[in-house]
Amino acid sequence: MKMRPEPLLLLTVLLCAAGKPQSKARNKLLLISFDGFRWDYDQDVDTPNLDLLLKYGVKAKYITPPMLTMTSPSHFTTITGRWVEDHEVVHNMMFDAKTNLKIPHKTTLRRSEWWDNGVKPLWITAQNQGLKTASFHFPGGGANYSGQAVHRSVLEGSDHPDDNETEWRQNIDTVLSWLSKEDFNLVTLYYGEPDNVGHAKGPDHPDRKKIVQQIDRTIGYLKDAVARHHLTDSLNVIITSDHGMTTVKKRPQVDELILNKYLNLLEAASFEILDYGGFGILTPRPGREQEVFDALSKAPNLTVYKKNEIPESFHLAKSERLPPIVIVADLGFNLNSVSRSTLHLTFVSHQRFIVYVNKGDHGYHNGEMDMKTIFWAYGPDFKKNFLSDPFDSIHIYPLMCELLQIEPAPHNGSLTATENLLLSRGEDQSRKSKASAESAFRSDTSAANHSAAADHLSENQPNKPEEAVSRSGGRYLLPVSESPCFTLKR
Repeated sequence: MKMRPEPLLLLTVLLCAAGKPQSKARNKLLLISFDGFRWDYDQDVDTPNLDLLLKYGVKAKYITPPMLTMTSPSHFTTITGRWVEDHEVVHNMMFDAKTNLKIPHKTTLRRSEWWDNGVKPLWITAQNQGLKTASFHFPGGGANYSGQAVHRSVLEGSDHPDDNETEWRQNIDTVLSWLSKEDFNLVTLYYGEPDNVGHAKGPDHPDRKKIVQQIDRTIGYLKDAVARHHLTDSLNVIITSDHGMTTVKKRPQVDELILNKYLNLLEAASFEILDYGGFGILTPRPGREQEVFDALSKAPNLTVYKKNEIPESFHLAKSERLPPIVIVADLGFNLNSVSRSTLHLTFVSHQRFIVYVNKGDHGYHNGEMDMKTIFWAYGPDFKKNFLSDPFDSIHIYPLMCELLQIEPAPHNGSLTATENLLLSRGEDQSRKSKASAESAFRSDTSAANHSAAADHLSENQPNKPEEAVSRSGGRYLLPVSESPCFTLKR
């Protein structure tokens, strides 16, 4: 005899099922970084595709990188959510102050011992929770972490050109193929521009504007490619950078900083990395720390710190790798160890040769507006036409964890800083409306690319927001607060 379900019991089951929160489909994530993209680079040149990102996604007015405003330290803060003093990638160059070892930047990208310091980047955290991840040229993506590698990693060659637009598009097709055909969940993609042009020719040079237009065309290509790979409804895209850029001050406008005027570096220091933009490090010889500190403190246009006295807001003092003396130049001043007029003699006598003569640079205090950088995002989990207040780049990590629906590793960020970028749980848009919006986006993108062919440049420079910045502070910092994706560092 068949048992008939009791109407009341059946109703109770249906009500419970209706009231139970439904698990949200996990969307994929593509993180793209354009190195050295200052926060205002899109304001003095036509960028129709980047402009459309705000219409169909979100944009921050600017974001603040960590101290240090360098490529590797900043990128590793983004991918780990940890301050530099915690993840210990304290320079672009791998070094050993005891042996005087110094490894060039692109070679350092392949040296796991520089990156593997006990802090797990997002790739590894995601993989340990069953996700597939990949890195394409992204700093830190080529290292092993406690013997564990990123599932797929493409490393950039030391002499690889960074500005080939055809290759840029090929790289987009490659990573989108990984996401669509091989079911990767997280892919990070890195481009070396506009950093290279900013260094070589300065942030105000016409060639910098041209490379920003190339980036804009690449964003238009990306949008069309996402649709071709059928990822429109399942891929979130974050576009960001590591730091800004400023014009280097040179003679005859200013007296350049020559540190050897104030201190005989070869006699007083056993190790240093100077001649590398606005940030320098130095190990005094035994018993000479105070002498070195006092001598360098007499130099103009810089601030010298003993490591244990570095301001807490820098999040550098706890680093075990940083040498005892840290030097931060004022905006636009390079830390030159010797003058160019003595370079040849110095090289012959002491096997020292300096070629760091950039017209643009970074490494300065992250409170300076010229060091601020970019954040755009779009996809099924992001709001549309939303302009966000500024936030620190360290908060991108918990945002990515939220998008991937994974438990984060211990980090210093806070989801509360970015959760207003996301659609609320109640904002469920139908696939039809999303498809309609994305179709409009693609249509607008095609029109934008067509109109951009004229390469029209805006003649008027934008006014930067008023922000008081001093050498002792004044930078924008969000308060640290608890959130579902926030964990205190130690």
